[in-house]
Amino acid sequence: MTRTAYQNIDALIYLRENNALPIVSVLAVQFAVTVSKWTLRHRTRQALGQLTETQLRDVGLTPLQARREAARLFWQI
Repeated sequence: MTRTAYQNIDALIYLRENNALPIVSVLAVQFAVTVSKWTLRHRTRQALGQLTETQLRDVGLTPLQARREAARLFWQI
């Protein structure tokens, strides 16, 4: 079963509000979630940079928009 980003956020909120884990554990989980988001962003932007014009048109982006997004760093939203 795959968890969605919203389920992960809900789990973090639950842990924080109920003090179910020590603060160090909560921080470790938050760090892991952040690194996972960065990795996903990096891979997505790499893939976006490799799409053809036809594929970009299918997703509603221009080549310029795709290049700009692909050039962004992984920590930039």
